[in-house]
Parts: sequence; C-alpha cells; structure tokens
Amino acid sequence: MKRLLAIVELGGYPNLVPLYQSLGFAVDVANSQRKARGYLKKTVPDLIAAEYNAQSDFRDRSSNLETLMAILQKLPSVKLLVFHLPEHAERFARFRALHPVDAAIEFPVTEEKVRAAIGQLMETNAAGD
Repeated sequence: MKRLLAIVELGGYPNLVPLYQSLGFAVDVANSQRKARGYLKKTVPDLIAAEYNAQSDFRDRSSNLETLMAILQKLPSVKLLVFHLPEHAERFARFRALHPVDAAIEFPVTEEKVRAAIGQLMETNAAGD
C-alpha cells in the first residue's frame, strides 16, 4: 500500500485524511516539522503533503520546509505536495526555484484541488516506474 505523510502545522483547510485514504494511501499525520523528521528516519512515504509557512522570524531559513528539503534530498522517490497562502506566493516561488516541489496548491485548499494534484503526481510516478 502507498504511504502518505500529512504534515499539518497550521491547518485552515478540511481534514484530508479520508480523501487520502480513498485514494489508496495509508496515512500518517505529523503536527510539526520535528515530528515529521522523526517519522522520516523510520519510514519513507510515497508522498508528503505539507504546508509552506514563510516566516521572517526564522534565523537561518526562510520557511518551515528547509529542513524537510534537506531530508528529501536523500529520498528522491518521495513526491512533495505543498499548500501555500496567496500572500506567500512570491516567497514560495523563490523557495520553489531552489527546491524540488512536485505539486503546489494555493489556498483555499479543497478536496477537488488535492484529488487532481495527487492524481497527476501518481500518474507521473506510474509512468516513471
């Protein structure tokens, strides 16, 4: 069975776990990047769904996802779906220029958008197998 790690730090969108399960994923949820890092030391999911949070108060990074990206460099088979706020679009574009993001959804995040994005990601994955 395919595995999905949902990293839900701030939320602000529907509970997507039932949708992920209906798409054939065993789902694990982490509510912080720290917990996600611990999870990734033991388990390699097929897909990660995470939020992009741009915050100017980070000392050595521009967002919550830099540490995750360092881990994903060693896990090239893992697909990454990112949810981001419209007001962070410019910062997210700069982040995306530096880091591989397989799919992105701008808020408002809906089941329809997520279903379409995951469908495309898994199609691309199947074509690459």
